[in-house]
Amino acid sequence: MASQNTFSDFKLATDLPAWSKLQKIYDTKGKKLNVKEEFAHDPKRFDKLSKTFTNFDNSKILFDFSKNLVDDEILTALYELAEEAKVSALRDAMFAGEHINFTEDRAVYHVALRNRANKPMYVDGVNVAPEVDAVLQHMKVFSEQVRSGEWKGYTGKKITDVVNIGIGGSDLGPVMVTEALKHYAGDLKVHFVSNIDGTHIAETLKVCDPETTLFLIASKTFTTAETITNATSAKNWFLSKTGYVSENIAKHFVALSTNAEEVSKFGIDTNNMFGFESWVGGRYSVWSAIGLSVALYIGYDNFEAFLKGAEAVDKHFVESPLEDNIPLLGGLLSVWYNNFHGAQTHLVAPFDQYLHRFPAYLQQLSMESNGKSVTRGNVFSTYSTGSILFGEPATNAQHSFFQLVHQGTKLIPSDFILAAKSHNPIENNLHQKMLASNFFAQAEALMVGKDEEKVKSEGATGGLVPHKVFSGNRPTTSILAQKITPANLGALIAYYEYVTFVEGAIWNINSFDQWGVELGKVLAKVIGKELDDSDNTESHDASTNALINQFKNWM
Repeated sequence: MASQNTFSDFKLATDLPAWSKLQKIYDTKGKKLNVKEEFAHDPKRFDKLSKTFTNFDNSKILFDFSKNLVDDEILTALYELAEEAKVSALRDAMFAGEHINFTEDRAVYHVALRNRANKPMYVDGVNVAPEVDAVLQHMKVFSEQVRSGEWKGYTGKKITDVVNIGIGGSDLGPVMVTEALKHYAGDLKVHFVSNIDGTHIAETLKVCDPETTLFLIASKTFTTAETITNATSAKNWFLSKTGYVSENIAKHFVALSTNAEEVSKFGIDTNNMFGFESWVGGRYSVWSAIGLSVALYIGYDNFEAFLKGAEAVDKHFVESPLEDNIPLLGGLLSVWYNNFHGAQTHLVAPFDQYLHRFPAYLQQLSMESNGKSVTRGNVFSTYSTGSILFGEPATNAQHSFFQLVHQGTKLIPSDFILAAKSHNPIENNLHQKMLASNFFAQAEALMVGKDEEKVKSEGATGGLVPHKVFSGNRPTTSILAQKITPANLGALIAYYEYVTFVEGAIWNINSFDQWGVELGKVLAKVIGKELDDSDNTESHDASTNALINQFKNWM
């Protein structure tokens, strides 16, 4: 496909008739809409605004949108906005392999990575399905060799530890998924190194035995500065512990990369290189060879179920009509809060310890994708884009920042996530029931609040009364899974991918590049050279010069 922005004629969001309609609705009634009253007026509100997703294995996830600040009129206008913004056209272009990442002239085709139906999927006229499947089969064979003990270290010992060295999507995805699916793990221990701070690699290596450790070097180009620096330190550590025999590297280092020349130069056997294409963005790469650490940890069959769960959401997103499309509604609600209610943040709070890294993963997915201020028409946006996504696992979060969510001056739309069935039903499910009671209570409390009359009836008097009042009417989406299985985790991730996609489509921005990451990297290379020079640095602003020179003095 020619390098061109085929979507540059898409209109600014504010030029769409439905946008103006939503603004009028918000001004006249939307900002005053009371969800508790809406439930009183419509006994079937939950039935209309809750949707159940059925996964490929017949497991289910319930999405309850009924506590959000919408009514039928608002929802109708939001669906009109999706139609006018051509969300479906952009979606279809993505699934057709078109170069919708026009600033980098690339397709956005991570959906092909979870195409376990092996249907033909084309980029630039080439069916990529066979290549994707070949990489997966390579991952299957390799992961089964390592897990079974058939693959041995240089002294003939079985691998016991896997260290994934990457950064960004090459780290956040595998870290989150291995933590979320720890229940499915075998005997292998996995470790992740991403920070260029030497402490990260040093502390990791302290618990590793060079005879039984396998390193996965995750870098598409094999030139990512932080990753290659950490990988080189790991290699030097390995060689220093094993007699500096370079041939031993081949048994202990694997590359998740496409740059065979650099991989070979590093000392890794290119037969142990797992590739992925330029149309796989870093924050969408856990579905690719970057997920090798996941396959090693939980086994290939579970990894494939993870892919199939996401594939099931792909099918739902493509085939479901607007009013039944779960991720579409999630994305539309985000736009409603961001652009009409003036909400700047989005809270995701999993009521599940296994999901403790899920919000961190979503931060990159959301904020790297939609932290943009230029539209597909190459002009600066005049409206807000990109929510600040944050979160921590509950119930811990209830004892930290939930105070702000309940009684602060900011509107914070929130997603709460819970599994009905725990992997660890200890004490006759006492813990799970306590966890669930908080999941239900927090969403209810944020909606109903507590008025002055109720506070007084409980005995509060005088100046204490306003401090105990909760305004309520604070929106939540409750996501209740039967269980956090590989399939349901894959589905949850894909859901948030499409929420992000819908936001970007409506805001008319390119959600798939990340130029904002580049400037700091470029300047860091310049400063890195200056740090090797003992003379005072004078080439920057006064603050930066002073900081660099003080660092040199103290180092």
